[in-house]
Amino acid sequence: MKKDLVYRQKYLETVRPFIGKRLIKVFTGQRRVGKSYLLFQIMQEIQTVDENAHIIYINKEDLAFSHITTAENLNDFVQEQKKSGQKNYIFIDEIQEITDFEQALRSLLLDDELDLYCTGSNAQLLSRDIAGSLSGRAIEINVHSLSYFEFLEFMKLDDSDKSMSLFLKYGGLPYLKDLPLQDNIVFEYLRNIYSTIAIRDIVNRYALRNVQFLEQLTQFLASNIGNLFSAKKISDFLKSQKITTSSTQVQNYAEYLANAFLIHKVPRYDIEGKRIFEIGEKYYFEDLGLRNALIGYRVQDRGKLLENCIFNHLQIAGYDVKIGGLNSQEIDFVAEKNGERIYVQATLTINEEKTLEREFGNLLKIQDNYPKYVVTMDEFDGNTFEGIQCLSLRAFLREILGG
Repeated sequence: MKKDLVYRQKYLETVRPFIGKRLIKVFTGQRRVGKSYLLFQIMQEIQTVDENAHIIYINKEDLAFSHITTAENLNDFVQEQKKSGQKNYIFIDEIQEITDFEQALRSLLLDDELDLYCTGSNAQLLSRDIAGSLSGRAIEINVHSLSYFEFLEFMKLDDSDKSMSLFLKYGGLPYLKDLPLQDNIVFEYLRNIYSTIAIRDIVNRYALRNVQFLEQLTQFLASNIGNLFSAKKISDFLKSQKITTSSTQVQNYAEYLANAFLIHKVPRYDIEGKRIFEIGEKYYFEDLGLRNALIGYRVQDRGKLLENCIFNHLQIAGYDVKIGGLNSQEIDFVAEKNGERIYVQATLTINEEKTLEREFGNLLKIQDNYPKYVVTMDEFDGNTFEGIQCLSLRAFLREILGG
């Protein structure tokens, strides 16, 4: 590990106020987005302010810790390694691999001399496994793939159309910085990551039998980014392709994919009625590189990648994101943060009058004064139309992320 590497400062700033507090710090996110490295960065920070800090590190992907499989094992190991009379900082990587781990965390949290940190690759980790038994004593920090501007920093690239194309193709897993940016090398690495997620975080965790269907569903969702679907519609389509399944199985498997942070299921929001629609949602991938590694990087998918990229970066910026419905019209994204809201339409180009009327026209029908954007792959920034701002993708990301 390079001691002088500045790594994703926003996450360090988020956790910094909680260091030393009797509160479990839980980093969640897809595998290989950099959760483990964040733990090392926090260890470094702790050691700079507390030279007597005693650090206990458990990595469940390391065979050296294969004996820690239960809550009792975890508790016993920490108690054996702990130094009394001083602060002990406990770091547990991929804690979901330990059966009933929340029981051990609840017990360890009673000790004033322990400060607890852990990572997990399952979206239900906090809400189901930890929050139920440790309500009010745990904080979740969701770690995403690199943002576009982090990608530039990691790869030592300038902000340009070429850099954006590389980002849309290869995605933002941090290890890319150590690889030549060549299709055969990068996509082989990404396919291996997908296999790890599929087998370890989905097939093994949920004891799935129909692995082939999981693969078919993942590829279907990858091909249909941004399309409005319900579990029944997906099931009907797969049946038309001679793939026998039920809407319940589709719903369950899609939930498993989302729990592993591979995809995000985004609900529809009725802008006028101010409610969530009961049926119909969209799916986006956490990392565009993984999506492209599964089904290929195709020129006809540029619009889908544009939309997925916008969704990801709204999430990274801290927005709660939904699909907007306004009568029979669709607003690509309704994003809310700190009581404020923005509306976003995504389109490859606005060269055609018909496209301009559709994208701007839908936004003009919204009767409020929140900011509204049309985001395009065109290099066309700064102009507004009746208060709606038109920005290129790069300019929009700079605006919401401050890059």
